[in-house]
Amino acid sequence: MNSEFRIQNSEFQKLAIIALGSNLGDSKKNLVDAMARLQRFSAEPILKSSLWQTSPVDCPPNSPKFLNAAVALTPLANEKPESLLAKLQSLEKDFGRTPKKVLNEPRPLDLDLIAFGDEIQNSNTLTLPHPRAHERRFVLQPLAEIAPDLILPGQKLTVAQLLTALRSNERCEKICPAT
Repeated sequence: MNSEFRIQNSEFQKLAIIALGSNLGDSKKNLVDAMARLQRFSAEPILKSSLWQTSPVDCPPNSPKFLNAAVALTPLANEKPESLLAKLQSLEKDFGRTPKKVLNEPRPLDLDLIAFGDEIQNSNTLTLPHPRAHERRFVLQPLAEIAPDLILPGQKLTVAQLLTALRSNERCEKICPAT
């Protein structure tokens, strides 16, 4: 984790928040390598959480546990949410992600655009902020490391407050700092 940096709400309008997950293949390597690649999409050094092992949520029976993390990046000049989403989807494919056959099936890399500054939108291809981010421990726990005081668009509570108030059976354990 970049402990010297924490996102403040005043800085949020400049940042994109991405949740990372993997439960297929070498998940630790996948996430660390994906974070390095995400740096290419950022005008500033990225902020990254530790890696967290989490229980699968709404996944097929016997799905492996996930490793999850969160990243905040400063979008490049003229970047739009849709163009960043396309880059994230391309990166997933580079890591071997194939079109879904089953909802929430195991995957080598999952990148979700949680927020793009303070933008709110709902289209066929993109909903911002991510509609379930505030309900998911596997998103909130890593995000709380780098942005505990952040208030996601449409929410009234900070990430840390949302995490404290969350009532779920999800298990989430810090594994290691991202390198």
